[in-house]
Amino acid sequence: MSKKLKKFKDVDHVAASLEAADYICSKTIATVVFLAQATQKPVLVEGPAGVGKTELSKAVARSLGRELIRLQCYEGLDETKALYEWEYAKQLLYTQMVKEKIDDVVAGAHNLPEAVDRIAAQEDAFFSERFIQPRPLLQAISSARPVVLLVDEVDKSDPEFEAFLLEVLSDFQVSIPELGTRTAVNIPFVFLTSNDSRDMSDALKRRCIHLYIDYPDRDLEMRIVRLKVPEIKDHLAGQLIDAIRKIRDLDLKKKPCVSETLDWAQALIALQIEDLSPEVVRDTLNVILKYQADADLVGEKLEQLINK
Repeated sequence: MSKKLKKFKDVDHVAASLEAADYICSKTIATVVFLAQATQKPVLVEGPAGVGKTELSKAVARSLGRELIRLQCYEGLDETKALYEWEYAKQLLYTQMVKEKIDDVVAGAHNLPEAVDRIAAQEDAFFSERFIQPRPLLQAISSARPVVLLVDEVDKSDPEFEAFLLEVLSDFQVSIPELGTRTAVNIPFVFLTSNDSRDMSDALKRRCIHLYIDYPDRDLEMRIVRLKVPEIKDHLAGQLIDAIRKIRDLDLKKKPCVSETLDWAQALIALQIEDLSPEVVRDTLNVILKYQADADLVGEKLEQLINK
C-alpha cells in the first residue's frame, strides 16, 4: 500500500507546518508556497543574502516529508554537470571485459561483416543506465517519489545555462542523446533562489511564481529569534533587534541579515550578556559586520543605536 502524499491544506496550514519545521514566515511567503503547490509552478525567490531563501526550501521539504535535492549554481555550470555524467571508470572496465571475451562475442560468425556487427552491438551497453551518474536535475526528474528541487543562487550561472534550465522547467523533461527523453515521474516542488547579482530573464520569470523576501519586520524577527534562540530574554532580544534594524538603515557595504541576528543573539548568550550597551556592541560587531569600513561607521554611531 503506497504512502499517502503529504500536501498543504491551505495558507494557514503552510504557515503552521513551516513553523513546526523551525521556519517562521510571513503570510505572503505562506501564500506563495501554497499557490506553488496548487499550480505546480516553480518559485523564484529573490532578496538579500541571509534572509532565509534557501532555508525556505529546506523547511518545505521537512514539512512535506520529501527529499531535498540541491543544485548549487556557479559561473561555468553547464547542463552536463547539472544533469548527468558518464562513469568512465566503469566503462573502461567494461571495455577490458569485452576485450577478454572477444572470442566469445564473435564465435559462430560466418564472415567479417557479421563479426563486426556483433562487436558493434556491444556499444549500446557502454551508454546504458548502468554507466550513468545522475546529477541533481536528473535525480529530481527520475525520482520515484516527489522531491523538493532547490536550484540555489541561479543568478550565478551563465545565461546559457538559464536558457537550458528554462526548457527543463517548462516540461519537466530532459533529453539524454544516448538514452532518449526522460520525463518527470513526479513533478518536483521547485525553488530557485537569487541574490540579485544579475537580472533573471523575463522568460524564466514568466514560468515561475515570484517571491521577494526582504528583511523581516520587528515582530517577525522577534518570533524568529525566540524560536531559534529560545534561551534569550525578551528584554535583550528586543534591544538586539532594535539595534540591528537601525544598523541596517545605515549606508553599509553589507547589511546584517537574519542569520547574523541569530549569530549575535547566540554570541550574547555565550558571553552571558543581559543588557546591550555601546561597549558590548563595539566588542561584538565582528559577529554581524563583515567589513571594517562598516564596523567603523557603526562605531561612530553607537550611542544613537542603543536604546536604554
